[in-house]
Amino acid sequence: MQGEGHFTGTPAVFVRFAGCNLRCWFCDTDFENGQELSEDEIVEAVLQYPTRYVVITGGEPTLQLTASLCDKLHAQGRYLMMETNGTRPLPEGCQVDWITCSPKLTPSLLKKDGMGLPIGHIDELKVVFEDSESQDIALYEQIPASEYRLQPCDTQDPQRNQEIIDKTINYILQHPQWKLSLQTHKILGVR
Repeated sequence: MQGEGHFTGTPAVFVRFAGCNLRCWFCDTDFENGQELSEDEIVEAVLQYPTRYVVITGGEPTLQLTASLCDKLHAQGRYLMMETNGTRPLPEGCQVDWITCSPKLTPSLLKKDGMGLPIGHIDELKVVFEDSESQDIALYEQIPASEYRLQPCDTQDPQRNQEIIDKTINYILQHPQWKLSLQTHKILGVR
């Protein structure tokens, strides 16, 4: 079940690619280990589930996603959603229906015009929020997207997490173009 963002609560199959070009301290994903599958094996595995929604994620999925895999999944009537850090363009020919970008910004990652990331089109921009004093959230507002979400960072420390949640909610109340994104799969214990 999708636990975050626009599609929260939607049954989905997750295709998680190994490998990432970043090493974020708060990452809660084991993207180093996995099972190597062909594109046809991935499609076969996806078809074992009745949902039409497929989340392509990682690690960083743009390192391995191919146009032919997207085409094969679309041919089976699947709606493709991708979760990316935005540091790389969508591979040539890949058709993805919904792109959620969770950027880890440094000034060098913004294009020269300051208005976008290498990924290009973004449907949902999701920022992992720690603290408005240490993060320049206005920098993220320069990135064109259809939706903007703040997600409280999970530090594995309940007291610190509550402080971050309180600051996230306060920031959103002061800046209503942002919406709250929670990791509901963690709250509910759903894998």
